[in-house]
Formats: sequence, structure tokens, C-alpha cells
Amino acid sequence: MSQRTRSVLKQYWGYPTFRPFQEEIVDSVVAGRDTLALLPTGGGKSICFQVPAMAMEGMCVVITPLIALMKDQVTHLLIKRIPAAAIYSGMHPAQVELVYNQAVFGRLKFLYVSPERLMTEQFQEAIKRMKVNLLAVDESHCISQWGYDFRPPYLKIAEIRPYIPKTPVLALTATATAKVVEDIQFRLGFKERNVFQSSFERKNVTYNVYHEPDKFGVLYRKLHALQEGSAIVYVRNRRKTQVIAEWLQSVGISATFYHAGLDAKTRDERQDQWMRGVVKVMAATNAFGMGIDKPDVRLVIHMDLPDSIEAYFQEAGRAGRDLKPAEAFLLVSDADVQQLKDNLQQSFPPMDRIKTIYRALGNYLQLPVGAGKMEMYPFVLADFAKRYGFSTMEVFSALKIMEKEGLLELSESFDEPSRVWINAPREDLYRFQVAFPQFDAFIKYMLRNLPGVLSDFVKFNEEVAAQKTGMTVDQVMAQLKKMEQYNFLTYVPRKDQPQIQLLTELLDTRYFTISNENYSDRKHDAEERVGAVIDFVNNHQECRSVQLLRYFNETTDKVCGRCDVCLNHAEPHLSVVEYEQIHNSLAIMLYDRPMTVSEVAEAFGDREEEEVVEAIRWMVDNGVLELDGEVLKNLKTPKKRRAVTM
Repeated sequence: MSQRTRSVLKQYWGYPTFRPFQEEIVDSVVAGRDTLALLPTGGGKSICFQVPAMAMEGMCVVITPLIALMKDQVTHLLIKRIPAAAIYSGMHPAQVELVYNQAVFGRLKFLYVSPERLMTEQFQEAIKRMKVNLLAVDESHCISQWGYDFRPPYLKIAEIRPYIPKTPVLALTATATAKVVEDIQFRLGFKERNVFQSSFERKNVTYNVYHEPDKFGVLYRKLHALQEGSAIVYVRNRRKTQVIAEWLQSVGISATFYHAGLDAKTRDERQDQWMRGVVKVMAATNAFGMGIDKPDVRLVIHMDLPDSIEAYFQEAGRAGRDLKPAEAFLLVSDADVQQLKDNLQQSFPPMDRIKTIYRALGNYLQLPVGAGKMEMYPFVLADFAKRYGFSTMEVFSALKIMEKEGLLELSESFDEPSRVWINAPREDLYRFQVAFPQFDAFIKYMLRNLPGVLSDFVKFNEEVAAQKTGMTVDQVMAQLKKMEQYNFLTYVPRKDQPQIQLLTELLDTRYFTISNENYSDRKHDAEERVGAVIDFVNNHQECRSVQLLRYFNETTDKVCGRCDVCLNHAEPHLSVVEYEQIHNSLAIMLYDRPMTVSEVAEAFGDREEEEVVEAIRWMVDNGVLELDGEVLKNLKTPKKRRAVTM
């Protein structure tokens, strides 16, 4: 089958060969074996299920918790003329039914669903009639209670395997400890242990931890010195993304910001600007990056401590996907460790507070006890918190705990365009136009301008329709809704607000409980992960790469030689006296005019050029000199003088 899978890879993705481990994983899947693939961020996980699914008869069901990633992958597959669809929160029931029909009748090669969808009766009845060649479980670490992003609905995946008994499972993740690796295979009901794990080592990425009160100073120097490629600056809260982006713009560095609270159109525009290199720096929360495959990210800078080593490793791993040198910097101030501990406590509000928030949610949605199961509602977290006097942090934390308990599902704001489907039988079209002449012109417009509208939901733009038909937007929407009442078509208006879906009926809070597994046990696990982050930033004796690899149970005695720890432990090339000599000479040279690095190095005829360049590099990094392109200027008073490796 290798020849067939290589042919598929070339035909649809244009690659002549697989990346390391990809072909072995693909061969394992094609052979019908349950397989766990651990590939680092940017390692090409999607190829591992997309290629074998295309090489085999039938359809692949992909389970993923990320709506944005679902939609992105479906779009890319459709561009390649590969039939694919997704079912996610907020879709019209008619849309969902149509996708299931396409899957059952063999018209799809890929069906993307969330894990919550698996337990619905509609899905279970449909999958029994589908020809499924592969069950792909993305972000599979979510199935393990020991993982950093445990999601209880993942535990239900094994329950659908009896419906497709001959179908292999491919579990994929970028980050998993040894404990999680074993748990994934157990929870998914693997027939035998079968793990393909590439090294977590990223030889081209240098990890650094800077204990530095002047974070903005470090941020400026690192980004100002960035000549090629792009950068990501990660922070914990949304407001800070805007503050950093605006500050960077004020000092002449091209930047924008991104977080889940922005509307989908704005997020898409900013992501596109950054992807195309129009904007150099993206200041973002962790909402940015999943599914992003930009090869030339040279810098990833964390201004705040992440919640876990897994999250840090995944975010830092977005640097250097082109395998060229890249750097990650984690900036730490004295208050950060305590702030991380405080955030941990806020992430687990007291149980009575969670109950109060749940009760308020029912009031906010105007639902009686026993109602609301599987219904979708617009939900603006900030508005809810303000209306009932909660902090946004405690509301978000409480809702995430409820989500893990399987009570509800939150979806971020995303721009879902309007869609329309003329579901009246073809033979009834003419009769309808005759019976309702007031709709005749509009029906003709749809038939001429919306290809495929008679067989599927198609995107519909109310503004364009109004312009072409001479109606107002309100009149267009009124006609659509009236025709829907006559069962002539199905109209799904656009959505641009966050949504919340209750997965169970609204409970009486007297019977509301959160299991120990999702509260006490999760809190204990979170404490251990936070402890690992604190140990990492305070360990100044071991190479950063060695520390990260050990966390993922990969041992090595090879140090990177480039991180902050390695450089601080290397033998100094220059003594304090030599540093002072170069410093004083530079002060004289640059007094009257700026000079290029090469001019300065040439002026030090009695010293090795490498020594001078190392001294200059240290002075630039520590704010003694300013480097503008190749020009050195603006000698500043150093903050501190010490013997260091440069």
C-alpha cells in the first residue's frame, strides 16, 4: 500500500515523500491497526489520517474539539476537491440532517464532529449505516484524566467502536507524558499497544527563560533585532494583547493583536495579515495558533507564565517550523509565580459559587428546570457576569468545569455566513412560482446565482441579493422567512455571537453536583502542572531543552549549548577587564557618529573579530547599545556590569 499512499500524497498534497514517522504511521493505519501517533507541533499530524483515508474505500470520521480547526480543515479539503463536511454546535437541524445523509450515502471522504456529538441518538443511528474506514481522534490527550486538557466527552469515544468493529482508530497528539500515552490507548480500547513517537527535541529552537523586571525592554530589543520572519507574543488576558500591540506600534514595530473576544471577521483579517507578512508581530492569547502553520516564525515570546509545560511547549513549538534557527523566550518577573498560583485558585471556584452561577445561567437563558437539552443559545460571557455581579474569571472557570462534567458546551464567537437550501421537489418549483407570483423574481434570482441550491445548503449574502433584486435587506430576509413557512426552502441566518449549548436538561441545583474526577482530582493535577512550570523557570542548572524533554519522559545528556542556562555555564571568553576595555573603546568610537558592526570590528585590529562581535551582542541584549539594522548607535549607560558568556 506504500506506493498507493505515496501516490495519494503526491496527487492531493504535492509532496513527493512523507516526513519522518508519517509513512510508518500511515502504513500501520492502512494495515488496520489501532495506532497512537505523537508528533510535535508542526509535525504534520493531519497527513497521517487524511492520506490513508483517501487511499482506502470508505470515509474517515475525525473527532476534534475545535470548531475553528474543523472548519479550516474542511475548507482546505474542499479546495483540493475532496468531499468533506463538519457537524458542530449552532448548525440548523436541516444542515445536520443533510450532512448525515451525505455521509450515509457515501458522498463524503471526511466527516468532522465534536466528541459531544457522538452520544446523540442521531449520530449513533447514522454511523451504523456509514462505511467508515478510519476513526481519527485529534487532540487525543483530552481523553486522559492525567492530561492537561481533559474533556469527559472523549471518554465516550470507545462506546461507538462496537458500531464500526473493523475500523481502526488513529489517535493523534503533540504533547503527552508517558502516563497519558498509556491512558489514551486504554481509554480508546486499543487491541494492542501501538505507539509511534518522534522525539520531542526541536534542535533548531532555543528555549530561554529571562528573569527580568523590564519585560518591555527585552521585548523591544528582541523584536527590534528581528530582521526576517515573524513573531508571536503570548499573554494571559485579552486586554494585554491590545496594550502590547499598540505599544509596539508606538515604537515602530509592526504589530496587531488577537483574542477570542474579537469578532470572527476581525480575527480572520488579522491572522491573514500576519500569515502574509504584512504584520510582523502578533500579540495574542492562547486562542491564537491552533492549526496555524506559518514556517518562518523566528520568535515566540511569553510575557506571562503558562499554566502547564504542555501548553508552553506547544506554543513555543510554533517557532521554526521551516527547521531554520528560531528562539523562544519566557519572561519572568518576581510577581509572576505568585500570580500563577492565584490564577490556579481562581480556576476552581468554591462548589456553592459554581451552583450559584449555574442557577443564574438558567435565569439568563430564561429556562425552566428540565428544559433546554441540546438547545443552542447566544451567550456573551461579559454581559452575563455583569448582569449577575460575578467576575468574568470565576464565570469562565465555573463554565469550563461544567463543560468537563458534560453539562454544557461553550463555543467562541465565529462568523457563520447565512445559508439557504431550496428543499422543495423540482416538480413543485413551477407550481410554487405560479401559486405565489410575489416570490417569482426572487426564486429566479436564487436559481441563477446560487449553484447547488437545489441539492445542498449554499452561502447566501443578504446585501448582495438586495442589490441584485432591487429590494432592501429586510425585504430579502422577509421573503426568505415567508418561503420557509411554506416549506419551500430552509434559511439559516448568519451567526456572529458566541454560543452555549446545554448537553442535558437544566438541572435543579438541589441535584447539581460536580464529580471529584472533574473538581478535586482536576485541581490536584493542575497544581502538579503549575508546580512543574515553577520548577522549570527556577532551574538555572540544566539546559532548557533537557528539562523539557525529561518532562515528556525523553532522556538525553546532549545540551543545546544555546539557551540561557547553557550560555551562563559556558566558559567566559572575555574577562571583566576585557569587557571594560571594549566598552570604553566603543564609547569613544561612537561618540561622534554611529558605525556599522563591521566597521567597529575592523577598528579593533588587535582583537579577534569574534570577541568583538560577542561583546557587541551582549551590550545590545542588555541595553548598552542600540543596533539599527547593521548600525550601532546611542551608547547607553549599562544597567549592570557582570562577567558573562557572550
